[in-house]
Amino acid sequence: MASLFPASSTRPRPRRPGDILLGLAGGLACVVTLLALGWVLWDLVRLGLPHLSVGFLTGEVVDSGRSGGIGPVLVSTLMILVFALAFVIPPGLGCAIWLSEMVRQGSGAARFVTGAVDLLASVPSIVFGLFGMSFFCQTLGLGFSILSGGLTLACMILPLLVRTTLSALQSLPADLRPAAAALGLAGATTIGKILLPAALPGILVGITLGVGRALAETAALIFTSGYATRWPVSPADSGRALSVHLYDLAMNIPNGGAAASASALVLLVLIALINATAAFLAARWHRHHLAS
Repeated sequence: MASLFPASSTRPRPRRPGDILLGLAGGLACVVTLLALGWVLWDLVRLGLPHLSVGFLTGEVVDSGRSGGIGPVLVSTLMILVFALAFVIPPGLGCAIWLSEMVRQGSGAARFVTGAVDLLASVPSIVFGLFGMSFFCQTLGLGFSILSGGLTLACMILPLLVRTTLSALQSLPADLRPAAAALGLAGATTIGKILLPAALPGILVGITLGVGRALAETAALIFTSGYATRWPVSPADSGRALSVHLYDLAMNIPNGGAAASASALVLLVLIALINATAAFLAARWHRHHLAS
């Protein structure tokens, strides 16, 4: 019996010149990206790795950072980050859920809130710093403190978390909501038991991007969390973030280049660890979700 398909249909389609050029351009872009990353990493490792030690990670700041360590700076950075996430996750998730599930798509209210979120995302970080200094530090009387820095960073991260969570919710299969309604599930149950767990990987991506921006932020924290390098005792204490410490070493402290490179290397490793942790949690959640 003759084959239903001609033999020529199994042959690979010859590549056209445009396809070859597009592939070469994409490959070249990948090589340039990897070279840029490798250059940055090599520079930081070459200059900062000899300065790294356990004492550097745990010791106090001495001689304006030229010697000693970054122990108090690391603790202040982590405290600022924890407070920022604590203040941004509830309103960020709530706003995204409201836009996705509780208001008609394309309505005036939805367009207004979405436009406000996009406008907030485009505000420069220095403006957030001035706002945080005026409102949190002065009006609310929090002063230059870890709490002021965390609240300011929460304002910066908020639009990013709202947008990524909204995209994750809107990209879910369309039959999830009608199926939940057919089973008689209430709206709150559908959101809490079905939609949010299914969108968790996308939410983790938004949180990870927010953490990356928070750790790398300098301008907003100079005006809110302060410059103090002592060990923080409470959220009301002033604390220097790692990015601010890096900026100060590189720009204001003579002979602070080695410590600045080591601090930058620590910051980069910290961001990489957070990204890897988020990816691991998302993959583990996917496996658990598929198994159940």
